[in-house]
Amino acid sequence: MPSIRPLSELLINQIAAGEVIERPAAALKELLENSLDAGASDIAVQLEAGGIKLLRIRDNGCGIAADELHFALMRHATSKITSLDELQAVASMGFRGEALASMAAVAQLTLTSRTHDAAHASQITAIDGQLSDIAPASHPIGTTVEIRELYFNTPARRKFLKSEATEYAYCEEAFKRIALSRPDVAMCLQHNGRTIWQLPAETDPLKRVTTLLGAEFGNAAVQVSRHAAGLSMTGFAALPAYSKSTRDAQYFFVNGRFIRDKVASHALRQAYQDILHHQRHPAFVLFFTMPPAGVDVNVHPAKSEVRFRDSQGIHQFIFHTLQNALAIPAQSSAPVVAQPHYAPTQQGFSLAQNNASYQVWGMQASAGQSGVGSGEWQGGAGDNNSASGNNAPNSPRSTFNSPDQHPLGYALAQLLGIYILAQNSQGLIVVDMHAAHERIVYEKLKTALDEEQIATQPLLIPVSFYADALDIASVAASQAALKMLGFDIAPLSPTTLAVRAMPVMLKQAEAEAVARAVIDELREFGASRVLTERRNELLSTLACHGAVRANRTLSVTEMNALLREMEQTERAGQCNHGRPTWFQISLAELDKMFMRGQ
Repeated sequence: MPSIRPLSELLINQIAAGEVIERPAAALKELLENSLDAGASDIAVQLEAGGIKLLRIRDNGCGIAADELHFALMRHATSKITSLDELQAVASMGFRGEALASMAAVAQLTLTSRTHDAAHASQITAIDGQLSDIAPASHPIGTTVEIRELYFNTPARRKFLKSEATEYAYCEEAFKRIALSRPDVAMCLQHNGRTIWQLPAETDPLKRVTTLLGAEFGNAAVQVSRHAAGLSMTGFAALPAYSKSTRDAQYFFVNGRFIRDKVASHALRQAYQDILHHQRHPAFVLFFTMPPAGVDVNVHPAKSEVRFRDSQGIHQFIFHTLQNALAIPAQSSAPVVAQPHYAPTQQGFSLAQNNASYQVWGMQASAGQSGVGSGEWQGGAGDNNSASGNNAPNSPRSTFNSPDQHPLGYALAQLLGIYILAQNSQGLIVVDMHAAHERIVYEKLKTALDEEQIATQPLLIPVSFYADALDIASVAASQAALKMLGFDIAPLSPTTLAVRAMPVMLKQAEAEAVARAVIDELREFGASRVLTERRNELLSTLACHGAVRANRTLSVTEMNALLREMEQTERAGQCNHGRPTWFQISLAELDKMFMRGQ
């Protein structure tokens, strides 16, 4: 057996480089974080061949003193921490003292820096881990790190690098993450001599976010802001209309550091769970701040993973903060375009024409006249104002003078028994009436169950249906849960169950179908799980049964009542399955269809 002996310093650094500097993007991330720790307000990045041939970063930070340059390239030498206590409460981006030493071991590195009190800059180079003497150089206050031929001396590792285009894409993503985290810092990215990003310092974070992620994200984003118990979460979360097929537009920062964390990811996913289609992924840029002592960032050399000391409390804070931000009803803010999930483009709301010249039917209808608050509409097909009959033109015709009063506008007509057509100050609103009413009923059921006040209505004639022994046993064992859910279901015989009462909000639903849906959940999961972790799934199913069905003719009064309810309902832009409930066709789009002004 070979004798045990210590490894050389160069080999140690080359081994460490495999974890710390996986690819050019990892080196870029480490160097950008160093620039931020140095207090830089202006950072320029130059890449060649995706960062494989050249990676140069120049900043205007505090610089490194000449007699400390060789320490900067030594393993486990750092200015960030000096004790275990400081490590456990580290607030800087870097602290391990490994990155520069690892780069110096696997690339040709040149480090040039100048402090504010130095007469000139100083420079040191490293090739194969061998450091040169420190020499004077010309450089403004700040630091430049130049890395050439990454992994030139470890060809086995270099062959695992991808194509130039792929490595550049990783570098650009690393650049974006840092740029999003610090909008107050001016940043520039060049690749192969071409300027890709030129980002000025911004006082408004949304400007930086919109620049990097596009105007579509900016138009669909809602602001997130909450501060409590030493915790803070701010930033922007896109409404489901902007959902993506990948997780590429998800940026979550903890104390300024981009991280991937299971606790945070689960909380964020849960906040979107009943407003986002299951095949789509949400988009957000969120900044979570907490006392450094409450989070361990020393989990992995790449520092992209963290461990929260109170993971449950952090989960609840993130979940409730984002859920509340996404729950703002349309009435509370300017309308946001809700596009179908397969075409998440956002349209503007500019309106060149005079709004006063556009008129609508039935403007005097209101939610208070309709009884929609109880989960159904009064009237129906026999109403004299039925939108499908010939009486609609006899409805009051009024001028649309208050475009901000009702963002979803006023009903014009019903299309094929499925869609409601309405007019607002921007143009035409199209509403999927079943999907919209489904969301309304769902939110009402959630609120009522939270308050233990689900109103029950006895059936004039109980509805009976066949049930097997397990169904009957489940009903017998779950009477308390059924009562909480607003149901009175009891056995009539060994093979028959009867529905004697059901929630008022579901009285339009087929009693047997709704009862079977509840019994199936109780049978499979038990009453305790149904009322806790399965609660939303069950209420969503009940809401679907209780929502107005397609091909039901609605009067203008009923349609307007539905629009008013949508404006007051949280998450009304999506149904319980994450599909959009409405979208806007602007007047400019309509003019374009008819070639007006061309």
